[in-house]
Amino acid sequence: MKKQTPAKDVDSYIAAAPRVAQPRLREVRDAIRDVAPDAVESISYGMPFYSFRGEVGIEARLCYFGLHKDSIGFYMRPHVIEEHKEEAAEYKTTKSALRFSLDEPIPVSLIKNLVRDAIRRHSM
Repeated sequence: MKKQTPAKDVDSYIAAAPRVAQPRLREVRDAIRDVAPDAVESISYGMPFYSFRGEVGIEARLCYFGLHKDSIGFYMRPHVIEEHKEEAAEYKTTKSALRFSLDEPIPVSLIKNLVRDAIRRHSM
């Protein structure tokens, strides 16, 4: 993604992305919103961010996603990714991120499972 004025909301973030990436970004967004309808959507660190019911602080974080040159990064708390490491094995991962290639289908079910798990942890 080119260096541009930071997006003020997720719609403008997606609109500023290259056309080829926009449908993929919408898929990620829709997957999150489908399982976390009460999450508050905003921009944080220049990326789409979802907080648990609008709560603030590190513990309220559900996930972030962001466009990179040829992939979408999906960021979550490390313990959530760790618990799904087998399910996420085919993707490039770090302690707190997964990378989804723009050339491959977005793993909607994996995203939903990760977000559901993050929500479950908030409800404990």
